[in-house]
Amino acid sequence: MREFIYYSSTAPTTGSHIQQDLMKAGRLDIAIHTIISAFFLSHSIRENVVLHLVFDGPSDPTKHLELQPVLEGKTGVDKIYINKSNVSQIIKKMLYKYKPNAKNEVFPGYWIEKKALNVLIKEIVESGRKIYVLDEDGEDIRTLDLENNPVFLLGDHKGMPSFKKELKRFKEKLIPVSIGPKTYFASQTVAIVNNELDRRNI
Repeated sequence: MREFIYYSSTAPTTGSHIQQDLMKAGRLDIAIHTIISAFFLSHSIRENVVLHLVFDGPSDPTKHLELQPVLEGKTGVDKIYINKSNVSQIIKKMLYKYKPNAKNEVFPGYWIEKKALNVLIKEIVESGRKIYVLDEDGEDIRTLDLENNPVFLLGDHKGMPSFKKELKRFKEKLIPVSIGPKTYFASQTVAIVNNELDRRNI
């Protein structure tokens, strides 16, 4: 299993803030392209990916959306049909279905809750796993010794927030990694990381 954490400081945190023009809706288009790159292959959907979306935009931050689509069973009962054209509607419905003080499974394999990025990171590293932080100054992913079940952290067009003091003790668990000398879109970065993991059979 591989996991991605995508952070956006502008993506909307309530369904009512999602407009038809997704570029004006806190650059939700970036998150949508990231979802597509995380899960979709040419004629299938990846079964070995978990995607965490951490949205910090208006009007009720912070929301953590966890996606691990269920692919087996009857559509509308055990799973929902997901394709590239309905991703924005899935996100919108998830935001509308948020329940205070709960991790709500809106659809099979799609959860939403209020959880800050630093809390999510803390939970993962305390479980004994490292987090590979996408950073242009990090070690090249082609030479890095990656662990099984890796977790990758990346930000939107505005980048990552500065980590708070409570994360300093986890510094050795946050490993900077680069995908090369050029700067790519978040969705392209996810596609490149997926390709590297596919080649390594991780």
